[in-house]
Amino acid sequence: MSGMDVDEAMEEPQASSSTPLSLSKSEASDSIASTSKDTPGIGIKHPTSQPCEPSTSKPKEDCKTSIMAPAGTVGSVSISLHPLVILNISEHWTRQRAEEGTSVQVLGALIGKQNGRHIEIMNSFELAYDRVCDDIIINRDYYQLKEGQYVQVFSEMDILGWYTTGDVPNQSDINIHKQMCDLLDSPIFLKLNPLSRHSDQLPITVYESVVDVVEGAATLLLVELPYTLATEEAERIGIDHVARIHDSAESSLVGENLQAQYNAIKMLASRVHLIEEYVRATQKGEVPFNHEIIRQINALSHRLPVLSSPKFREEFYNQNNDVALMAYLGAITKCCNTMNKFINRFNQLHERFAIGRRMRGLFF
Repeated sequence: MSGMDVDEAMEEPQASSSTPLSLSKSEASDSIASTSKDTPGIGIKHPTSQPCEPSTSKPKEDCKTSIMAPAGTVGSVSISLHPLVILNISEHWTRQRAEEGTSVQVLGALIGKQNGRHIEIMNSFELAYDRVCDDIIINRDYYQLKEGQYVQVFSEMDILGWYTTGDVPNQSDINIHKQMCDLLDSPIFLKLNPLSRHSDQLPITVYESVVDVVEGAATLLLVELPYTLATEEAERIGIDHVARIHDSAESSLVGENLQAQYNAIKMLASRVHLIEEYVRATQKGEVPFNHEIIRQINALSHRLPVLSSPKFREEFYNQNNDVALMAYLGAITKCCNTMNKFINRFNQLHERFAIGRRMRGLFF
């Protein structure tokens, strides 16, 4: 072996042994801290490990497929959803976004009634949670406190599940659902997408959980449930009133009602005009004669009231006169009120000038 070969052989071990020493001081301290948490008292075993390192996220489609049950799986319950729940979730998300300045995920509990295999979701309340290394941990003390309060107020209702906001379900939702399974039996999972741009259907999906064997291990999977909207009379009136509230003072409820009636009458007139055109085209032979459609048109025309009778004209003009008289009386009342205000102000000014003239007359 030559002297050059000896030098090269001596340099190779030094180069390989110097590899661990290439860590910077901050990387070495991070690796020591991460290793000391797992195995206290033992030296560095994994220099590249860091605490709370985020895992690589999968695409939404793959994530949803991995946590969803097979296509043939059918839900075991039917859902009736009240609009009040949708308003509560929307208000919760809007308030949190206004406070944080950005879109955030919110959590809450669903309460309602269950009758056999039918579940009626009637109300909801918010839940407190903490984030630990990007994992959401539900505050159980707060949950138990709210549960006791709602049981006292709504004794006939039970907590049926939980809700959150977002797009498709992901692994984080599964982790939260497992926590809710420790608190409830077979909880329902509702997810609302507040950023959805589709107006043909509500951006809400409801799920229940099933346990299936995936790759030899028991895995919690989600099954989408069909739902229907259910409303009560008082709830419908209140929601309709809230939906009609405007920030602008230029429009009024009376104007909106008149506009709605105008649009309805306009649509009715267009449909009647379409029926007239069809009948004329049938008479001229431009359109083939269809007995079923003609019978439907005949039945529709007989359902309309006869407007050419003398009794109808008399009642119509009486009602028209009554409405005009009420409007006239309202205008007269408003005019009288304005005149009274004007007379009162005129009398006050007249008294002031009269007192001033009397005082000036005393000095002369």
